[in-house]
Amino acid sequence: MINRLDKLLGIAFLLLIFSCKHEPIAPVEETNVTPLPPVITDNPCDPDSVYFQVDILPLLRSNCAFSGCHGGGSSENGVELSNYNNVMQTADVRPADPEGSDLYEMITETDPDKRMPQPPYAPLSAEQISMVRKWIEQGAKNNSCDNCDTTNVTFSKNVQPIIQKNCQGCHSGSNPSSGILLTNYNEISVRVSSGELFGAISHQIGYTPMPNGQPKLNQCLIDQIEIWINNGAKND
Repeated sequence: MINRLDKLLGIAFLLLIFSCKHEPIAPVEETNVTPLPPVITDNPCDPDSVYFQVDILPLLRSNCAFSGCHGGGSSENGVELSNYNNVMQTADVRPADPEGSDLYEMITETDPDKRMPQPPYAPLSAEQISMVRKWIEQGAKNNSCDNCDTTNVTFSKNVQPIIQKNCQGCHSGSNPSSGILLTNYNEISVRVSSGELFGAISHQIGYTPMPNGQPKLNQCLIDQIEIWINNGAKND
């Protein structure tokens, strides 16, 4: 009886094995992901070159890549401008071809309803537009440079250019962010005296981090502003 039962169980086990047919596992298709190109860094900076990380990205973050427009969690019309990869992909930047690049076309648009930045924000200056064009003509590279100099820091040579490039997109014009203007020495010195300028750019507790919704400024730039402040914040 036991032998017969064992035989029956054995036959059932074999039938189970041969009746269970599995579909072959399909190979996993590799997703074509374009890797981020490495940042090309010159040291020192070449005065004839335009650098994405040093010149173009701060310009875009100040004028375009903030909440409600093209950054800070927003991507108006599918365009996001807060880093190199997004700029190249969503603003259709074509290296060496400014006229064929949507980014350049939008900042040079003459129709105020289409021009970027949109009102009430001021259009980019001729100098800024020329810089974007030159960057594209030079290949629209993900490049940077290191020219950090914390000696002989002055307002005109160091501080004003930093604020123009990184802050004035929001803090200029007829409708500045939070009512704060940073377009000249007097307006900037008011924010220095109150502690707001350094507190904001160094992301100190109790101050709104600036640039708003963006990474902190390069440490060298923060150091230059701090040195200028500690030296009396002169209009030099």
